[in-house]
Amino acid sequence: MHLLDANVLITAHNLYYPIGRFPEFWDWLVHMGEAGEIKVPVEILEEITEGSEIGRWLSEADNYGVLRLDEDVDPALVQAVIEKYATDLNDAEVIEIGRDPFLIAYAMALSDDRIVVTVEASKPSAKRANRRIPDVCKDLGVRWCNSFEMMSALNFTTGWRSRI
Repeated sequence: MHLLDANVLITAHNLYYPIGRFPEFWDWLVHMGEAGEIKVPVEILEEITEGSEIGRWLSEADNYGVLRLDEDVDPALVQAVIEKYATDLNDAEVIEIGRDPFLIAYAMALSDDRIVVTVEASKPSAKRANRRIPDVCKDLGVRWCNSFEMMSALNFTTGWRSRI
């Protein structure tokens, strides 16, 4: 299962696949959500503003429900992820990290079956709250990929419907 960071949806809409111009991509995400191949933790979905075009799209039909990962996160795993940023983060740094530890913790819960998807690029020199998702995933043995690697792995094409 691929667990999406909010930036995957935001970047797809803003740069590559605007919802109004490439509905095939967004329909494919829903199809993959129904198949259990793509999910988004609720903590990550909450990062998407309701007034945005993606927020409106999520509220259509049952897009939100289909994509939402329907489980609770283990707080101990979230804490383990936070400690990979630094063991002594202050409150401002924890706020700066945002919801990323939840995304990684959900993947840790079933690491053999889950892959974190993000548009963030690895930057091993980054420290503390500036650490990137790929580097924290690597430290924890959690698999990760970028959006295009996910689309390749799940065989996205604009003609995907003809294969179902």
